[in-house]
Amino acid sequence: MDNTTREKNESEWGSEIVMRPPTICFLACSICTNYNTVEKKERLRNMLKKVPQINHWEEINEVASHYQDILSSIMEVSSDMCDIQEPLILQPIWKTEGNKMRLREDCLDVFVWSNLAVIQMSVKGELNKTGSINRFQRTIIWLYKMLLDYVTYDMFDYKRIIRLQSYNLANDKAFSMPGNKSHKFLNSPELRSPRISKHEIKNIILGGGQNLLSPERRFDAVLVNSPDLFD
Repeated sequence: MDNTTREKNESEWGSEIVMRPPTICFLACSICTNYNTVEKKERLRNMLKKVPQINHWEEINEVASHYQDILSSIMEVSSDMCDIQEPLILQPIWKTEGNKMRLREDCLDVFVWSNLAVIQMSVKGELNKTGSINRFQRTIIWLYKMLLDYVTYDMFDYKRIIRLQSYNLANDKAFSMPGNKSHKFLNSPELRSPRISKHEIKNIILGGGQNLLSPERRFDAVLVNSPDLFD
């Protein structure tokens, strides 16, 4: 659980997930590999054509006015790839006994997000005010521009796209989704009762690796303060 779900019933707990800009590059690359022939690239180009020409991609007003067309193009690409989506991200989860720094008996599991699922996270993020661009929308715009450059130039410069198309938002992360939003995606028996027990941790962290931790995150701190797990 995170701060947005800590007061909810356990069945409604959720985990925050943070997407970094390089992940959007990997997402774009995973799509491009499915359109790597002349015929397939032309099909991708046709799906991106519905957006009018944008001359100043760094200008919020110019890009925001075409956001719905950009989104529509990305959703068409998603539909075209629905049957060939691929794993992109592994998201581990861990559960404690409420707010206490003690792991539950059943405490560890992992979820797999496909490339198209990451797009869905962006699409179903928070709503935005008209005329501005939030992190979720910026992610869709970044992805569209990477794909557009791919069909136009056979390549894209993701660092340049992220640097120039920041839209007055920090680039430390593409977006983050709090637990009360991610719950609808992760809601499952595995979220409520993870499959790996805390007693398996000693078979995962080997060779005294727990003694090398310098806790900066809560999970690291739990492990450092639970030496009995490694007895």
